[in-house]
Amino acid sequence: MRLLVIEDTTEIIDTIAQIIDLRWPEASVVSTRLGQTGVELAKTENPNLIILDLGLPDIDGFHVLRQIRRFSDVPVIILTVRGDEMDKIRGLELGADDYIVKPFSPGEFLARMKAALRHRQVPESTTGVAEKPFIRGTLRVDFGSHEVVVGSKPVKLSPSEYDLLHELVTNEGRVVSKQTLLEKVWGPKYAGETEYVDVYIKRLKETLEKEPGHPVQILDESGKGYKLVA
Repeated sequence: MRLLVIEDTTEIIDTIAQIIDLRWPEASVVSTRLGQTGVELAKTENPNLIILDLGLPDIDGFHVLRQIRRFSDVPVIILTVRGDEMDKIRGLELGADDYIVKPFSPGEFLARMKAALRHRQVPESTTGVAEKPFIRGTLRVDFGSHEVVVGSKPVKLSPSEYDLLHELVTNEGRVVSKQTLLEKVWGPKYAGETEYVDVYIKRLKETLEKEPGHPVQILDESGKGYKLVA
């Protein structure tokens, strides 16, 4: 595994390298203090995961993330001292897979790394039995091939978006709480961080709904949860 760390504090880079060496001694860590150099390394080094600070000396980390997402869907974890919820939501909306606030524990860091890597993999059936395609209106979800079609157009979902849609489809017509969706898709370690659900639901609406601002398929039920009424 190759890890790219875009971080301006040497001590943080060294700490991350030590954590990685203990868990994955065969892994390599490439680092830079500069955001623009980080963008270039994301192109040339083909990392499996990127750790990104927001407070970089040359350009803002959000700008780095935006540039990387133009050419790559590599997992990105933001690691920053900025604990404001709006910064977190902005990072997730720009395509970050996770957001960790400094200081952090090695255990939390590893757990979040594993989750980000897992969420970028193609999801497997949890039952081992092929499920019948789901067809409602213009939406078709083929659980065997993981293909999602709106009208006649195939659409691309990230694994987390697909897992979230799967939970909504499985509970068609019923409200699923944000906490339930969070635990099903991201796991119990993310308990309480329901902003992940809100951001990914917004992404689903933008992909599946004809008018995302006036959804007719994925509905918000008074802030308690979401339901699919395809």
